[in-house]
Amino acid sequence: MSVHDELASVQRCLDDLIRSVGRLEKQLGSGGLEMRRVRADTNHLRESLALLRETAAATVAPQKRTDLVTISDTPYDPSLWVDTDDEGLGARDRRAP
Repeated sequence: MSVHDELASVQRCLDDLIRSVGRLEKQLGSGGLEMRRVRADTNHLRESLALLRETAAATVAPQKRTDLVTISDTPYDPSLWVDTDDEGLGARDRRAP
């Protein structure tokens, strides 16, 4: 998997964690020290992942595409086209309808 895919996977897991912590907070209340610590740790993870995404975007070089082909600007040899028709226009010695 690429770094982008891995970060997206971590983001999905973190989103699930945040939702789960929110449900726990509703059931247990948000006043306890333990719940506040879990909420703070979850927020720290969110901030750390955002920083990691920024760093990864800046440091990961874009992958070089291998399916690209360079085409020369020099004109083709006209003898290549002697026995062909102009596509969509019919034969050279006939008129189009």
